[in-house]
Amino acid sequence: METIQILVLAFVQGLTEFLPISSSGHLVLTPLLFGYELQSLAFDVAVHLGTLAAVVFYFRREIARMLVAVLDSLRTRRFDDPDARLGWMIVLATLPVVVLGLPLKSVLEWLREDDQLIALVIAGTTIGFGLLLWWADWRGRRERDEYGLGWGDALVIGLLQAVAIIPGTSRSGITITAGLLLGLTRQAASRFSFLLAIPTILMAGGLETLELVQTAEPVDWSGLVLGAMVSYLVAYLTIRFFLSFIERISMLPFALYRLLLGGVILGLLYL
Repeated sequence: METIQILVLAFVQGLTEFLPISSSGHLVLTPLLFGYELQSLAFDVAVHLGTLAAVVFYFRREIARMLVAVLDSLRTRRFDDPDARLGWMIVLATLPVVVLGLPLKSVLEWLREDDQLIALVIAGTTIGFGLLLWWADWRGRRERDEYGLGWGDALVIGLLQAVAIIPGTSRSGITITAGLLLGLTRQAASRFSFLLAIPTILMAGGLETLELVQTAEPVDWSGLVLGAMVSYLVAYLTIRFFLSFIERISMLPFALYRLLLGGVILGLLYL
């Protein structure tokens, strides 16, 4: 991969992983748009590790508190500590991806074999879930924070997260949408979505790493390190600014962007 291609794709991954606009869709569309060859599995692993490092570093204090509280809840068998409950909500919301991830991954691999089909799928999911995001933001009560989630709430968010394996859906977008529909504030829905990304990206990265080891494809280590560093920096800044402004700007700009992007894709396909 050329340096400019590495920088562009790493920037796109870091920017879109935590915005409700679909990182997987953009990582598929960007090479098609610029005429790049589809990036290697090794590069996908590297940039995902960069975004994982960014969200872990940003929430490092919350993660430390949750780990201590969850371990203590196992010892005492009490779940009244808010940090312990939040930690167990994240565990529960991760389970649907564990169960459904591999079957849905085979669907993704099938879609990637046909450029026109996957572009059409991305257009449809981008528009459809963009409208759903706007509706959830408009109708949501926005009364609770992430510590008020119950077991059923976490399971619903987790089930919808599994759908995000389909490109264009957006993992952060669908989980934020679910949080808003369940009465969370914009910031609380976003925070839970970002925390939920940690085990999800970790598992996806682990599976991709295992697949990479089995294929034994040649690795450009300098390119991977550069991609990981760029995606880390961009993702960290994206998380920080998104959480700072989301209560004021609402989800409307992201919904409008999704509608525009979906329309552009359809226009390129059929005009």
